[in-house]
Amino acid sequence: MLIINLLGFVLIGLIIWWFWLYKPSTTAVTKGTVPITVENGVYSPAQVRVQAGEPIILSFVRKDSSPCSAIVQFDDLGLSEELPLNKAQEIKLESLKPGKYPFSCQMQMYRGELIVEGQGNE
Repeated sequence: MLIINLLGFVLIGLIIWWFWLYKPSTTAVTKGTVPITVENGVYSPAQVRVQAGEPIILSFVRKDSSPCSAIVQFDDLGLSEELPLNKAQEIKLESLKPGKYPFSCQMQMYRGELIVEGQGNE
């Protein structure tokens, strides 16, 4: 009984870490192409910082065969793209306004964020 309780606490700790404490890797670019790998339940990098008004290409490469990883969607931009396995899928974004644009799989288990910074933003 003690082992089951300990395993339960460990699992709760891992869930708390994954959903609230985990800090994803960040990539800052001004323009060009950003490669994003979809693997092991995460987008890497999960945060991408770009400058407002600059076109950007997000190049997703899906290495995870999970059905959940098959689609990336940007709800705020009205975009949804299918990601083929082991092939790059480019998403071209033109001149976005400053703000945060989350992206995820259709079940929102894989999560990322495109941060568009304008003049004077931190």
